[in-house]
Amino acid sequence: MRAQVETTIEVIRPALQADGGDIILHAVNEETGVVEVELTGACVGCPASTQTLKAGIERIMRDRVDGVTEVIDIAARDLDAAIGNGPVRSPLA
Repeated sequence: MRAQVETTIEVIRPALQADGGDIILHAVNEETGVVEVELTGACVGCPASTQTLKAGIERIMRDRVDGVTEVIDIAARDLDAAIGNGPVRSPLA
């Protein structure tokens, strides 16, 4: 599954880079189907990054890679936890 996710990221990456952003793959949990990524560059703090992640990246991943259930941006998750909007822990733990 990880190889398929990496291949799909390479397909998605040019669109993100065209807008000054990028994506880094951190983890793939084959049991739960959760993919952890980090959006970087112009994606950080962009008001459209959640929409890009869920309606774009996650949709494409789910279409192309069997077993993917969710894609989460660990940087956004950790930021939410730091400001009190949730726990700092990986769903892969």
